[in-house]
Formats: sequence, structure tokens, C-alpha cells
Amino acid sequence: MTDAPKAAIDRAAVLTLVTNELAQILETTPDEIEVDVPFADLGADSLALIELVEALEETLSAQVAGFHIDDDDLESLTSVTDAVDYVAAKLNLA
Repeated sequence: MTDAPKAAIDRAAVLTLVTNELAQILETTPDEIEVDVPFADLGADSLALIELVEALEETLSAQVAGFHIDDDDLESLTSVTDAVDYVAAKLNLA
């Protein structure tokens, strides 16, 4: 018998991950996170963004060996949608 495959990562899973992690960092609920609102307008400062990136790297590297978000790319991540698009592109998700 073979080991069961890891759960597939898709765009919806990435959206859920980003929203849940950001909600935890901002001490709110995922329902309060609007995906197209800039992080700054949600109350997320640069430290919160770094926490989000670290949480994403930790979670996703368990599924995708060596997953990393480049520091140079942080400026382009201004909303949940941007973060999901970025991660989806790095993971080659449709």
C-alpha cells in the first residue's frame, strides 16, 4: 500500500489560507477580511505583512518543498487578492 497523497493545493485553498492567517494576525475573523481592500486599510502594517509571509511560507513549505516569498516581491503584495495571485503563480495554479 502506498502513502496517501497530500491534499492538493488549489486557488481556493490559498485564498482560505491567506484570509485565515491575516485574520489571526489582525485579531479578527476571516469574514471581516475583504479580499480587494488594501492591507493598510484593513489595519495591516508592514510587520503584519511580514508575519503573513512567514506564516504562508511555513504552511506552504510543508506542501511544496522550499516555498519562499522573495523580499523584493513584498511591495507588490497590497491585498489578499495580490497575495493569492502571487502564491498561485509561484505554485503554477490555474
